[in-house]
Amino acid sequence: MLFLWVFGDNVEDAMGHVPFLIFYLLCGLVASFAQIAIDPQSVIPNLGASGAIAGVLGAYIILDPRNRVRVLVLWYILTIISVPAVVVIGFWFITQLFSGVGALTTTQQSSGVAFFAHIGGFVAGMVLVFLFRRKKKPPAWQMYND
Repeated sequence: MLFLWVFGDNVEDAMGHVPFLIFYLLCGLVASFAQIAIDPQSVIPNLGASGAIAGVLGAYIILDPRNRVRVLVLWYILTIISVPAVVVIGFWFITQLFSGVGALTTTQQSSGVAFFAHIGGFVAGMVLVFLFRRKKKPPAWQMYND
């Protein structure tokens, strides 16, 4: 939910309210199908909500990859640094990819995290953003009069 709060409003501004809702729901569906395709025998319920948020991250990395994000890190002391969104989201995606592949190759019981739903939603967001974004971003004073 933190990622949705940080990145979601910018993606919604680039699409509009109703297109964003449709985009979000489609990313959730694709995320669910991606997880089901990877593990069709799973008995763990699958909703796709976190995959929909991953779709928002995928859209954001296409729309505003150079925007800077403040991140809390432990660097000898607890501090806040500003890094490009592509670094933050790219690091998150790589951790999902490695965790998903690790979950496939291990014989231990699954943690219940649908890593491939996150991956599928992210890729769906990167693709669907081209269909849902406005062709030309309206001026800031118009965006809040929708």
